[in-house]
Amino acid sequence: METKTTCPYCGVGCGVVAQHDPRRCDTLAGVSGDSTHPANEGRLCVKGSALAQTLGHEGRLMHPRIDGCDVSWETALSEVASRLAGIRKRHGGGAIAGYLSGQLLTEDYYIANKFFKGFVGTPHVDTNSRLCMASAVAGYKRALGADAVPCCYEDLEEAELVVLTGSNLAWNHPVLYQRLRAAKRRNPLMQIVVIDPRVTDTCELADLYLQIAPGSDIALFNGLLSYMADKGRLDRNFIQHHAEGFDEALAAAQQEVPDIEAVAERCGVDAERLETFYYWFATRLHVVTLYSQGINQSSSGTDRVNAIINCHLAGGSIGLPGAGPFSITGQPNAMGGREVGGLANQLAAHMDYHTPGALDRVTRFWTTPGLVPTLPDGPGHKALALIEAIERGEIQALWIMATNPLVSLPDANRVRAAIKRCPLVIVSDGVARNDTLEYADIVLPASGWAEKDGTVTNSERRISRQRGILPPPGEARHDWWILCEVARRMGFGEAFNYRGVHEIFDEHARLSGFENDPQATPENGYRLFDISGLAGLDRNAYDALAPIQWPVNAGAPHGTARLFNNARFMTPNGRARLIAVTSSPAIQQPSHEARLMLNTGRIRDQWHTMTRTARASRLMHHRSEPFIEVHPATARAAGVTDGQVARLHNALGEYFGRVRVTTAQRPGELFIPIHWNNQFAHQARASALIKAVCDPVSGQPESKQGRVAMSPITAQWEACLLLGRDAPAPLEESDWWARIPQVHCQRWQMAGETSFDWQAWCEHTLGQAPTLWSEDGRRGHFRAACLQGGRLRWWLAVAPAGTLNPMLGEIGWLDDCFAYETLESSQRRRLLAGRAASSEDAGSTVCSCHQVGQKSIERAIANGCNSVEALGERLACGTQCGSCIPELKKLIAAQAEHRDEPVEQVSV
Repeated sequence: METKTTCPYCGVGCGVVAQHDPRRCDTLAGVSGDSTHPANEGRLCVKGSALAQTLGHEGRLMHPRIDGCDVSWETALSEVASRLAGIRKRHGGGAIAGYLSGQLLTEDYYIANKFFKGFVGTPHVDTNSRLCMASAVAGYKRALGADAVPCCYEDLEEAELVVLTGSNLAWNHPVLYQRLRAAKRRNPLMQIVVIDPRVTDTCELADLYLQIAPGSDIALFNGLLSYMADKGRLDRNFIQHHAEGFDEALAAAQQEVPDIEAVAERCGVDAERLETFYYWFATRLHVVTLYSQGINQSSSGTDRVNAIINCHLAGGSIGLPGAGPFSITGQPNAMGGREVGGLANQLAAHMDYHTPGALDRVTRFWTTPGLVPTLPDGPGHKALALIEAIERGEIQALWIMATNPLVSLPDANRVRAAIKRCPLVIVSDGVARNDTLEYADIVLPASGWAEKDGTVTNSERRISRQRGILPPPGEARHDWWILCEVARRMGFGEAFNYRGVHEIFDEHARLSGFENDPQATPENGYRLFDISGLAGLDRNAYDALAPIQWPVNAGAPHGTARLFNNARFMTPNGRARLIAVTSSPAIQQPSHEARLMLNTGRIRDQWHTMTRTARASRLMHHRSEPFIEVHPATARAAGVTDGQVARLHNALGEYFGRVRVTTAQRPGELFIPIHWNNQFAHQARASALIKAVCDPVSGQPESKQGRVAMSPITAQWEACLLLGRDAPAPLEESDWWARIPQVHCQRWQMAGETSFDWQAWCEHTLGQAPTLWSEDGRRGHFRAACLQGGRLRWWLAVAPAGTLNPMLGEIGWLDDCFAYETLESSQRRRLLAGRAASSEDAGSTVCSCHQVGQKSIERAIANGCNSVEALGERLACGTQCGSCIPELKKLIAAQAEHRDEPVEQVSV
């Protein structure tokens, strides 16, 4: 049986075809890309391709819990309702808060917003989407009058120039990256500019790369605006008839950076390369600027967004095919959350508290014959302010849904302390363990990706159906159902009486069109977000809903691909606004103790806090451990070497990771991934190093940057320990550890300063003496394995720090050994060697789709496979999602350089 649904990862919103057996309630046979879905046209990245491996009941939250004890749903729901009602009665609705997630479906989000704001009466409802795209929202509102992404994915294919800034598209939105690659292949005249402090895999596609200094984005785009004016490359007709604020924006730009030399000095780039970028942008009308977290996650994120939009408005490069400022979101339903009011400064249906008549309009729409909502009259606390309100004791109850704020919010140790002191913490989640669940008083098991039913909206405003494939495991329930049941027990049942998600979607669609006249002005209630054309769908029509882009109404019954093609904007006078912006002093200043600039971000094969991706072992092989990328000069100055475990620290916290020395980093700067947490590694939360400061307009935290010091850890030994999946972890003696889930076992990488008698350690710590062992006391090497009844129970390799990885052998073969009931004698003989007799060392994984290692690729290149296509034909690498193609090209180039052969050059 096949079901069409959507991918739960990034904001691309790919369509997925899931193959499943209706008789199997805990597994999928496989997944593939939906060739009919316009977002991805059949492509999937490696994370999407591995979705079937992320399912199963292991590690799932199965039952409600109160104070650590399993209870019935009736008990849990009644307790939630009773405690919330008590707090509301004693302290008012404003003492209750909700913290939501872009992992929720639109219907879940709609009910949560209606419940908290409409009937509990609290404005304090925010979402983890605040952390990724709030500045993009605020920038669009300031410039265009509405949170309205003007572009669609087809614009990437129709553009003459695509500018990627603050976006490692190759790793974070790989399907769009491959779509852009294909477009460039079809149109070699298309030019691509990548702007990033780091040399990322996205640079492989660039015609021009600008390695700007962190935080210099506003100066860069202000310089572009000045250049366009100086060279007579403005669209004067567009500015005169469709925009305002140009003179002020230009004056601010010219004052900050009077010429290209000033921009080049501020940004740390070559003036000639800078002028090339400016000339390309200024002489082309069909320009798309694609931006993401590198722009948004800043204390000046909104100004950065507006600096970009200013240039598009000045050139009239908006509302046209292949043109516009394009924010690409990080989560699958961040856009859906924006539609229903998931942010603290929003109401619902793209209405804000300050929208004229909005409070009255929503109140009347949600009123039932026996129940009138009690909407708050102003915005609530945004994410960081919400934590501060908990610290002050103003928030007495916090309900967290589908997110892990103890890992994702900056100054993570402070967040942990705040949530720990909150009198009532309710957590709805699908996993049995994460950092946040440890502090929950009430835990509610929620359905996950394969079980949820509803809709999501992607980065190009395309609404798609998320169709539930499997029944929720154990007693897990849908988030909207949980909220409705609590609402009923609090006396709000009349407003939450839904027979299914299709009725919630219908109400959402009707509210979007309620008193929404396209002939009116925004001051008189007109909103661009309108899906009233989808109102009235019955269950069958809703189930069959095809992907469609809003607005969807009487004037656009088949949806709308791009916005503002009539140059009418959502401001009172219909004109777009250029905003005067200048660079602010950097918040993250170096100190004597913390001089290095820290940059955080995502990696190719992981997602958020790894609760889903770590369940697929093949996604753990490309980057297995938390790491620190550092320039060679910076590494030498700090006394660390490639492959060594090092410590980053500042006044807020610390982070341990394995050093990766690379010239992709600028000297004095570091990069670490955001994904690892206390469930997978020792002191590896990137957020523990980041100050809790935010953009004053959007409230988005500055999550990308921090200041740290770096030092090596003084480990004497490192170890690789493989244990059965359910075995307890022996971490007491380790100064550092990382857990790497495999298919049949758990892999633990450990390091420590205190040496041991390893045979005695095995018996004491693992509870079983080794069956096989090999020891070289002079060199400090030890290997051992334990078998019981012929079955492998654990495997251990120890070596002096810095020498372990080359001798690890073939982890995949060892992992398979844990699956056998009885190992054959030939397998036992090879255990201490760590690999089958006939196998070659494949090296670290490069292609996760087909599990192809670096050494296998290098051997193939040495044997004549000197192109990506040849490698794909020989090894299959690069033939599925394509995310590894930049790395394949680097390996080909490295061997060609070693042989002193000519290599095709890219302007980076």
